[in-house]
Amino acid sequence: MHTTRTVPARPVLITGLAVTTAGLLLLTPHTAVAKPKPPVTREAPAVDEGAARAPETAAERALTGPAAPTADTGRGYPREQVLAPDPENPADKSIKLGLTPYHAIAPKLNAIQKLGDRVSVEVAGVSAGGHRLYLVTVTAPESAREARAQERMRELIENAPGRAAKDPSVKAGYKAPVFFNNNIHGNEWEGTDASLKLIERLATAKDHKTRDLLVHSRLYFNITANPDGRIAGTRANANGFDMNRDFVTASQPEVRAMRQIEIDKQPAVMLDLHGYVNGTLIEPTTPPHGENYEYDLFLKNTYANALGMESAVNGLGYTPAKDGVQPAQIPFRDQEEGWDDWPPIFTPQYAAFHGTVAAHTVEIPLTVNNAAYNTLPESELRRRSAINVDVAGAAIRATLDFVQSHRTSLVTDQIEVFRRGAAGATQVPVSEETVPGVPGIGPEDVYTTTFPRAYVIAGGSTAAARLVDHLLANDVRVTRATRDFRLAGRSYAQGSYVVDMHQPKRGLANVLLADGRDISDKVSVMYDISGWSLGRLWGATVEPVTSGGLNGVPLKAVEEAAPVGYVAPRGDLRLRLDDPQEIAALNSLLQQGVSVRRSADGSAIVPASARAKAAAAARTYDVVFDATKVTGTTELRRLRVAAAVTPGELFALREMNFEVTPVSTAVLNAGFDWSAADVLFVSAGLDHSALSPDARTALDAFLAAGHGLVGRGVTGADLSTVAGLLAAKPVEGNGDANGVVRVVNSGQVTSGAPDHGFVYAPVWFTDLGPGVRVEQSYATGNPLVSGHWRELEDGSGGPAQAAGQASVVSSSGAVLFGTEPLFRDHPKGEFAQVARALFTVAHARGGTGEESG
Repeated sequence: MHTTRTVPARPVLITGLAVTTAGLLLLTPHTAVAKPKPPVTREAPAVDEGAARAPETAAERALTGPAAPTADTGRGYPREQVLAPDPENPADKSIKLGLTPYHAIAPKLNAIQKLGDRVSVEVAGVSAGGHRLYLVTVTAPESAREARAQERMRELIENAPGRAAKDPSVKAGYKAPVFFNNNIHGNEWEGTDASLKLIERLATAKDHKTRDLLVHSRLYFNITANPDGRIAGTRANANGFDMNRDFVTASQPEVRAMRQIEIDKQPAVMLDLHGYVNGTLIEPTTPPHGENYEYDLFLKNTYANALGMESAVNGLGYTPAKDGVQPAQIPFRDQEEGWDDWPPIFTPQYAAFHGTVAAHTVEIPLTVNNAAYNTLPESELRRRSAINVDVAGAAIRATLDFVQSHRTSLVTDQIEVFRRGAAGATQVPVSEETVPGVPGIGPEDVYTTTFPRAYVIAGGSTAAARLVDHLLANDVRVTRATRDFRLAGRSYAQGSYVVDMHQPKRGLANVLLADGRDISDKVSVMYDISGWSLGRLWGATVEPVTSGGLNGVPLKAVEEAAPVGYVAPRGDLRLRLDDPQEIAALNSLLQQGVSVRRSADGSAIVPASARAKAAAAARTYDVVFDATKVTGTTELRRLRVAAAVTPGELFALREMNFEVTPVSTAVLNAGFDWSAADVLFVSAGLDHSALSPDARTALDAFLAAGHGLVGRGVTGADLSTVAGLLAAKPVEGNGDANGVVRVVNSGQVTSGAPDHGFVYAPVWFTDLGPGVRVEQSYATGNPLVSGHWRELEDGSGGPAQAAGQASVVSSSGAVLFGTEPLFRDHPKGEFAQVARALFTVAHARGGTGEESG
């Protein structure tokens, strides 16, 4: 058992972890202290995000570059290129800290490349705001033939790990890949500068140690993963996303670029450099540990490297009395819970599924962001930043020392990760015997799972095609049945997709597709979300097959999902509205002026005269337009949505092609033209009581005129109550609770939705008044399938209290959600519920959808 205990922080999402006071968390070596529990922090309203976007010309130039790095086996190293400069930006928030502004990075990399033949730069992608992402490779020169040999060994390690383990050329000649990811949170700057300093030194160092390091390893540096936020001093990118929560969904271009780096470079070791926790926090973490990766191999290497980083950071000589710097801490050793590695949404935890056997978040010590940035003297900020750069540099250098001394065993363990997956081997539970050298391992650290033999994904739907393409983009192998087949006593149709779980990256396949696990009884609170499931939340029909074999099953490997887009050749057309891509197709047609009507079952009826436009939409969105003789009733018109929502919700609405204008209390108080909106969606950032008299009058008039309201959570419900739109009492569950829940759909708004939903700080509705319809309820029994949902200390707020209660309710002018159907752009199968709600309330009380003036 761990010998110390700390009170864990509450979940923190978009804003930073509140664990420092004036930058200092008073810790002594190897001893954890209680941290104050900050209030639950939810995603900030989207309208308040202010991350930088590149000037239009810079964005256009950047977008002409490659979307992501690709394996280039035809070229050796170095692969130098001259980067075009970015316009100088004196408003870059890095400047005040004495750090490298974004516009200075390209010239600096150009200069470093000229210093020798060890440094190569490529554009790994483009940020949401149009800024280039620079991936720097540092290694000893390689001929094209040598580079091809390295690529062959990399592929052998993943694709034939049994052979790789016995191949003497791999042991002797494979260069260990190491990945340093910097600045994924834009206002945690210093990893970028530490990496730039180290790259410059490695470019010219003549000592034997450096030469040996670069002969036996390739070092990859993502210089800034979030240039938008770096420039603007925001945690999020220009779309308002905390990208260190996006790796399951990969909604953001920066995350897709990082994902491709993981796939193409296959690092054995990685650091993700963050701030700010004093003393420097160095993972591995406290329980619960992700049950889908090979934790014995991960813990062995991650803990060993953590010890080296701790020694290097403490060896810098900074002290609490002199510098305000506390000794480093390793949560696995120094804390009992509160900083976990359960969800794969974080960069290091995601990396583990691509064979990274030592992966760390490193939180450097001294706070320079948020309130500190605006209140501390510039001289103090620069002193702190200089120390932070020094600390980040020490962590990086210690990791290089670890790689240099453990290259063979690191590569061996990476091979073993893939071998276990391909062989379908049983996981090895951690213990002091299986992971020698790591003290304090107890039963609370043991998390394993039973992998199914396969998953079958029913083919032929838009949702299935989206899910399959997402799996393939994550380097999960998928096959498709060429004829009907039976598996484990069940019959499946030709065209079904099969994910064979005997594959190198089985952990990633399972963490994406499995239901997950209810861990409510394991720890008191979780740092972030605890449940997710593409199998339950993305709209496809996914079935685990727990027994049997695949020999004789007629399967063919696929590189992309088979298209399902179709338009009936004759007659009027019917488009189901159960999927976000169907909603996007509908909105595309409405934007083109196509006359569309809604049928009694909620589908969209498109006239035969619009067949050509429907065909284009079918190709673009991969959706089906069936023939129908139903004429439809209510005319559907293009909606203009005013939205006080989170960044994830805003992004999801725009993915569905809604025309959205973000609003907030401040926007309405400044004067908002309600004639430019047809319907209002509220979940965050709009407080009716804080509105000015004029703003309140204008909002009330908009709602009273018959424009509908869609609300989520208590914020949306409160506005509905004030406006007198829907008689229902919202009941708040535990604010820390989150996960996948079972639901029962019973109304038109939720028609066609999956029987699972997602919650974070769940809400349910009681005391329903006349005319209020229950569209969806939490299932009876324990509705939680996976995640973390406990009762509060007084016995309220738990899943037992929510069971059977209404989770979505509606009236003629409002729909209220107690679930989170658009959470972080993730639960794709839930999106259409919100779209149906918007169309329902906008038209039910006379909203026209017509443009004004």
